[in-house]
Amino acid sequence: MYGTGHASMLIETAAGTILTDPWVNPAYLGSWFPFPDNSGLDWKALGQTDYLYVSHLHRDHFDADNLRENISKDTTVILPQYPTDELEDELRELGFHNFIKTENEKIVELSEGVKVMVQALTSPTDGPIGDSSLWVEDADGTRLLNQNDARPTDLTAFLKHGPLHAHLLQFSGAIWYPMVYEIPDNAKRAFGKQKRDRQFDRSLRYIEDANADWVFPIAGPPCFLDPELYAFNDVFDDPGNIFPDQQVYVDWLENQGRENNIVLLPGTQVELDSSGAVEVRQPVDDVREWFANKDEHLRNYQERQADRIAEIKTGWSHPEIDVLTTLQDRFEPLLRESKLIAEGVGGPVRFDLTADDSDEIVQSVIFDFLEKTIVPDDGRKVRYRFRTERRLIQHLLHIEENDWVNSLFLSCRFTAARIGQYNEFIYVFFKCLDEERLQYAEGWYAEQSPDEENITMQEWTFQRRCPHLKADLSVFGKIDGNTLTCQMHGWQWNLKSGKCITSAGHPLRVEADSDGDR
Repeated sequence: MYGTGHASMLIETAAGTILTDPWVNPAYLGSWFPFPDNSGLDWKALGQTDYLYVSHLHRDHFDADNLRENISKDTTVILPQYPTDELEDELRELGFHNFIKTENEKIVELSEGVKVMVQALTSPTDGPIGDSSLWVEDADGTRLLNQNDARPTDLTAFLKHGPLHAHLLQFSGAIWYPMVYEIPDNAKRAFGKQKRDRQFDRSLRYIEDANADWVFPIAGPPCFLDPELYAFNDVFDDPGNIFPDQQVYVDWLENQGRENNIVLLPGTQVELDSSGAVEVRQPVDDVREWFANKDEHLRNYQERQADRIAEIKTGWSHPEIDVLTTLQDRFEPLLRESKLIAEGVGGPVRFDLTADDSDEIVQSVIFDFLEKTIVPDDGRKVRYRFRTERRLIQHLLHIEENDWVNSLFLSCRFTAARIGQYNEFIYVFFKCLDEERLQYAEGWYAEQSPDEENITMQEWTFQRRCPHLKADLSVFGKIDGNTLTCQMHGWQWNLKSGKCITSAGHPLRVEADSDGDR
């Protein structure tokens, strides 16, 4: 195994190499950079991999520029089974054409006795509509679990195939809470410490469950090189910082009695076998000393990336975009289709938009989830409020971004305020800014209810949500004789039998007339 930074690594097996999540370029509006810097690796050579695995669409895992420029398009992609085709579509758009379409938690044999398995998580809160983990068993029986960002309820699906020899998992923050909240510094520090403690405790529970021979902390933290965000780096001895680095976490694990930990830097080489024996060659003489000089490394990294950050910021300006009318045109139709998510939000959400590089508010708009409108601020009370630069919203509208969580919010280039508790539904809506995602999320929430709703159309009574991707059939359903077509993706069902005409499985629940006949 060869470390390539963040959640990325090159796994060498008897069947060939597997490159995972190859992130190099800045993500989230130029806010996140891989730490340590991995841009000096030979990505052209790494890109000649036999297999590619991209766990999900978060931009610190899916780096379109690196995939486009450096990764061979003839490689075979190990594809998670997600409810939408977005990941596959984006990879195909980049030129990839060889895919192994895995089934969730089903083992796939590659060659030479090598096996892989992918567990896909598919709730609206898992990544951008999906997150996944990769399990690999080499020909000699060595087993590796790359859990990266995923948070499964347990690890049973992996452990039933035998003991693990390597466990790679996230331990550091990948969120904006509490740093962006407009609360006193002492409260922010206290909430941050709680968040940091929960991150560590959660990862330790996974580690104890997996009981692997060796643990590799990965998938974090990013670093923040823009001077406006530099304070988010964990270099100020702040116990409330939610972005602790690998060495900090390893020290904490050792204090918990877990000493089987290896820091995977860009360039780290690890040889591991089924006996649990390990040989590690690090690219630096002393890993602990390297992290002790973290601020110096970051300052040098910042200097190298200064021009790039400035270039990214220049690209945000789109004064030709009228924010209010574009929001109305693009997102009011989604608000009208939103039922359970809108009810979950429960009221208006305000965005205060500021001038460039300023705190001066120049425009405020309200997303009214109950009235299904987007309007200028009229002075009403709101429970949830965001403040960001107007040019950032203009930029998101210009590029037709369908996931503001996977762009604006993870960038930390905003502040927030709320009355009451965290509201999951707000962030689900803003990661579902297109019809397909919204319909899937609405359907997912509908399925959590034990009494799933039926609808009646042309005297047929059947389930409201499409069995394929949960589109609302009261909106997208069309009946022609005994055939129901979901116009979201064109799937069809025989209404007499409920059988799917388009694909195996996916039956439709249809209720018969009182006389039992149609």
